[in-house]
Amino acid sequence: MVFATGYRAKNFSNLKELYCNSRSEAFGPEVKRRIILGTYVLSSGYYDAYYKKAQQVRTLVRNAFEKVFQKYDILLTPTSPNVAFTMGSKTQNPLEMYLADICTVSVNIAGLPGISIPCGVDKEGMPIGMQLIGKAFAEETLLQTAYSYEQEIQFRNQYRPEFKK
Repeated sequence: MVFATGYRAKNFSNLKELYCNSRSEAFGPEVKRRIILGTYVLSSGYYDAYYKKAQQVRTLVRNAFEKVFQKYDILLTPTSPNVAFTMGSKTQNPLEMYLADICTVSVNIAGLPGISIPCGVDKEGMPIGMQLIGKAFAEETLLQTAYSYEQEIQFRNQYRPEFKK
């Protein structure tokens, strides 16, 4: 049996050092920022103020999706309010990075399956993403829909976006 282990630091002398070194080497600034923010929100003094309120909001978001899914099987939304940006261009502005996630956050909050696939490019050749959202536990329908779209559009045959730095 083979287990995936993820990133592991090469230099360590005990378990605590392995964890510290692995996390400091493998996690970038944005991941570290989000871990610290999550730890802060879950700390004892802020649990009721933030976490409990977030749980209530999650229920409202989930209920809103359930109401929509009484009528529709799949939702099509943008992946991001903007086209893809060049690699590394937003790393100095965390707020811009968070705003780029705005269209996918509600799906994560509601615990729904979603998939983002390219649907075109802008005039500079940067990919535009569309997100398909499925009902809870309807991953098969979601994947079949995404596959059918990809087969019809043939994005890879029409566009060859380059990784721009």
